[in-house]
Parts: sequence; structure tokens; C-alpha cells
Amino acid sequence: MTMNDIVALSVGAAIGGGVAYREHRFLCRAERLSAATLESLLNAIDANDATTGAHVRRVATYALILGEAAGYDERTLRSIERISLFHDIGKLHEALTDIFHDPSTLTPEERRAVMTHPQRGAEVLAPLVAFYPDLGKGVAAHHERWDGTGYPRGLKGKRIPLAARVVSIADSFDAITHRRRYSRARSLSEATQAIADGRGKQFDPELVDLFLSQPVRSRIEEAMCRVNAAEPDTGNRRHGETQAAPDITFRWRPRARGSRSRDRRT
Repeated sequence: MTMNDIVALSVGAAIGGGVAYREHRFLCRAERLSAATLESLLNAIDANDATTGAHVRRVATYALILGEAAGYDERTLRSIERISLFHDIGKLHEALTDIFHDPSTLTPEERRAVMTHPQRGAEVLAPLVAFYPDLGKGVAAHHERWDGTGYPRGLKGKRIPLAARVVSIADSFDAITHRRRYSRARSLSEATQAIADGRGKQFDPELVDLFLSQPVRSRIEEAMCRVNAAEPDTGNRRHGETQAAPDITFRWRPRARGSRSRDRRT
């Protein structure tokens, strides 16, 4: 190999390294932008409906407990977290806002409108599909049922995305144990019985068995106490007032020096 060959190889390597570095920087910036978008969307949920903002955080807490107990890897857990936090973003649509703020019982027409919120949510999140390809699919599927009678697509069994199956249990559990505009809060025992009754019908039977196991039930009960004690009084917040996004894993801003990392068990 001549000196000219060596020089050419060195120059080529330097150019290639420079291109790779620029591509890496571009990807990092794009990932930060996508994370910032998610954080902004979460703040938008709070600004439009503080009750829903609190609900999706509780759902994320319970869903992660179930996902960790199932032994899912970190990538799956992050997917579960994102789908939990954004599963109800479709409710912010102007056609549904008044319905969800009306304390009266839903009419059949209103129920049909409410059933559009999973697909509406997926459409809101569609621009982020390049970064989170599972997010829109999971949001769209969180009201599918194991027996195929859910909506919007009537998916059945394991055709329902795994993360959506986990979120479905956590979502239903929180809906039962917290007062909603059109239903009263029920006890922990009533909620666990409702989840048990949905085994193999509404919910993945294996996930139900795990959710109802003593170790998971204990962690869920402990988490309920913690999140309820820490939860702000959403009823006293003015419309349009936001709260800081929680210490979620997709935060795009670095944590303050000395701050603790999030304890996923809370």
C-alpha cells in the first residue's frame, strides 16, 4: 500500500466519521423534539381537563406495576407508560369535551360519540409514528376486549397489542375506584372483583391472574394510597391551569442536579 493509499483511507475515514457524527447529532435532536412534543401534549391534557390528567398518571402507575410483575423488558415498559399517559388524549376533541364535562348519564348518542375517542387519540398521535410506532396503535386499542366485542376494530385475544391489554386493566381499575362525572367510586374489593369478572371476556386472562395475585394487589393498594395522598386537588384548579409534567422517562429536559430518579413503584 502506497502512502497515497494510506492518506486516501485516512481522509475517507475522517469524512465517514464526520457524517456519522452529524447523523448522530441529528437523531439526538429529533428524539429530544419528539420527547418535548409528548411532554407538551401531556401538559395540554392537564390544561384542558385536570381530572383526566390525574387519571392517566394513576393508570400509568398501575400499568407499570403490572408490567414489571409480568417481567416485561424496559422497552415494553416504556411503551406501556406512554400508552397509559396518552390513552385518553382523544377525549380532548371539541366534539367530546362537553360530553365528558356533563355530570348527567350518557345518552345512547353520547355513548356512540365517546366510543370514537380511541381512534381520535391515535389520529392526534399519528405525526409521532416515526419515533413511537406503537403509541397510536396502543391508544387506539385500549378499549378492545379479549372476546372481540370491544371497539373500534373488534380485535380479539392476542391480536390486541400487549401494552393495550395491560393498560386496559389499569384503566378499568382506576375508573372503578375513582369517582367519575357519571359514576360513583367503588371500593378496592369491588374493583378487583370487577377485574376478575372480566377475565377472558374483557381482559387477557393471564394478565388478570397476575393483577389479582397477592404481591401485585399489595403493590397496587400501596400505590393507591401514595398517589391519592400526593395528588393535587384538581377541583380547585382553574380551567387552563397546568401542572408540571411528572418525572416521566421521556422528559426532554435534564433533571436538576441532585434530584432523585423516579421510583416506578410509586
